[in-house]
Parts: sequence; structure tokens; C-alpha cells
Amino acid sequence: MTGASGFCGGVVARAAAAAGAEVVCLGRRPGPVGESRYWDAARTPPDLTGTDLVLHLAAAVGDPPPGRGSEAAFRAVNVDGTARLLEAAGERPVVWVSSASVYAPAGPEPIREDHPLGGLTAYGRTKAAGERLALNAGAVVLRPRAVYGPGDPHLLPRLRRAVRGGRVLLPGPDVPLSLTAVENLADACLAAHSWPAGAYNIADACAYRRDEVVAAACGVPVRHVPITLTRAAATFATGIARLTRREASLSRYAVEQLTSGVVLDISRARAQRWTPRRTFADFLTSAL
Repeated sequence: MTGASGFCGGVVARAAAAAGAEVVCLGRRPGPVGESRYWDAARTPPDLTGTDLVLHLAAAVGDPPPGRGSEAAFRAVNVDGTARLLEAAGERPVVWVSSASVYAPAGPEPIREDHPLGGLTAYGRTKAAGERLALNAGAVVLRPRAVYGPGDPHLLPRLRRAVRGGRVLLPGPDVPLSLTAVENLADACLAAHSWPAGAYNIADACAYRRDEVVAAACGVPVRHVPITLTRAAATFATGIARLTRREASLSRYAVEQLTSGVVLDISRARAQRWTPRRTFADFLTSAL
């Protein structure tokens, strides 16, 4: 598997080893279990000698400042790296972990896998391009949304940075959201090699209310601020990011993620007898 040194990849690698698999971790840093082989996805083909199944979780992630440089850096890993991996995989089955960030904006109805693609950032656009290669090669593609769990370095820390004066500030009204427990993603990764090729949404069993989840995660009540004010602040922060070439403290993409109700239809994965067993309440209980 690739990406085993990351948050999601580490959980999947440990789960695979616990299930009795002989795990080979490919990446620039060693994985948490099994054998580690160096692979720079942006530059070289991977060494898959002696392996019979590929789980691909390595990716360039984040919310980078807009521009050709960011797009090229993300494409080198998420598209070109995917092409190298698929060529090396040959006839081996491939499970390719994508993201719900590939979807174009949607309405209030749950998003099915045939919803149009149209990522809003370099990450979403290059993941969409990479998964097209994977789907054309006959891979199983998993699309989780907002993965959380023990050791999460992205979602929950970012939310907790929004706490001000004993409250967490969120733009606009409350909305429903799909989230994906990292354990549910791991279960899907280990089962998906036997699924028919194609794309599958992966999320917890039920959607959550944004305000309830954020308040529980941060331990403080939610206060709403106007969307127009937040979008103006995001535009300003994005301009600063262009000048400094650093990730924006608040991006327009982040605002859209918090203000648009995104609920995934997971019936296609459920039809393969995958059942999401973990909930956000489980995570909060274990974190106490």
C-alpha cells in the first residue's frame, strides 16, 4: 500500500496487518508495519515486486494557494503518480482512495456516484483526474468525505482553531454533513478488492448536523457569523496566500465546505455488504 505514513494510510496499514496480510508500505517515509520501500510518487515508478494487491492512499493533500505552481505540484503526485502506479500494478487489483472533493457543487439531495465531477481546488481537480485514470484501468475507487479519527491532523485541529472567546465561529446556518470515520474507511479499503470496479461513496451510516458535531468536538457552543463576511475574509486570506505562497488561513474552499450541506449516498457500497460501524459519538467517547 501507498501512503501508509499518513493519517488514513497508517490506520489502514495496521488494520491490514491485524487481518493477517503481509504489508509492504511504499512512500518517502517508512510505514507503521511490515516492509517499507522508498517511493517518490512525483518522480519514480513504485517497486511492487512480490505483491498481489495494491491499496493506493498516497496523495498530495491540503488547501494550497491558487496558482500554476500548486496545480503542478498536486498533479505530479495525484495524476502522474497514479499513472506510474497503475502501470506498475499491471494485472494486480487496485483499490484507489479518492475523495468527495472531486464532486461539483450539489443541491440538497444526497450525492450519488454519478454526480458530475468538478473539484474546487488543486486537490479536488487532480484527485478527479487521477481517479479517471484508475477507473479506466479497472480499479475500485473509494470517495470518503472529511475523514476523522484518533490522530487526525487536518479536520478537527482546523475546527478547533476557529474557537474565539469560548465559542466557535461558523459561517451561515446549520447544515447536514457526511463525515467518514477512519475506521469505516479502513474497513472499506480491506473489503473493496472483491467489489466490482467503479466508484463508491464511503461515509458514516447517517449524516450529522454541522453545529452539533463542531460544538461536541470543540467543547464550546457554536456562534453563526454572516456568510458574506466570511467569504470576504477568505478572499483576503487567499490574496495573502498568493503573495506569501503559503496555505491560506481561511480559504473560499473551506467556507464552501462548512456552508454547503454535502450528504453522500452510500447505498452502492452497502450493496457490497460493507457496513459503517463507527460513529462520531464513538470517536468522542474514545477521545475522552
